[in-house]
Amino acid sequence: MSSPVSRSEKEKQKLIQEKCQTILASMLRDEDNKYCVDCDAKGPRWASWNLGIFLCIRCAGIHRNLGVHISRVKSVNLDSWTPEQVVSLQQMGNSRARAVYEANLPDNFRRPQTDSTLESFIRAKYETKKHIAK
Repeated sequence: MSSPVSRSEKEKQKLIQEKCQTILASMLRDEDNKYCVDCDAKGPRWASWNLGIFLCIRCAGIHRNLGVHISRVKSVNLDSWTPEQVVSLQQMGNSRARAVYEANLPDNFRRPQTDSTLESFIRAKYETKKHIAK
């Protein structure tokens, strides 16, 4: 029989979640994170914590399809977070991620708008690392 989680342990976990949520909310107020890293949609509410980026719901769905070996997606508000996952987002963020994953985009590049072109762009960006900084 498993031992029940003590009240103090539940309180501790609740405090950790509240702190994580506060940090995430603060990060979403940063100018760099106010838009989806992949399509520029306003007000992202999703994140790929291992890549350290904030995403809109449409791009989050595409990231989920990439598989967890490439992108691990969570809802900023609905899912629970570990401090390590939040730190991963703090270390990267959308502007740094763009500097890395979009380093070699052509100067005249325009972000794709249709679902299929967006998925191709995201796959090229994170799966094959087509535009990554060398």
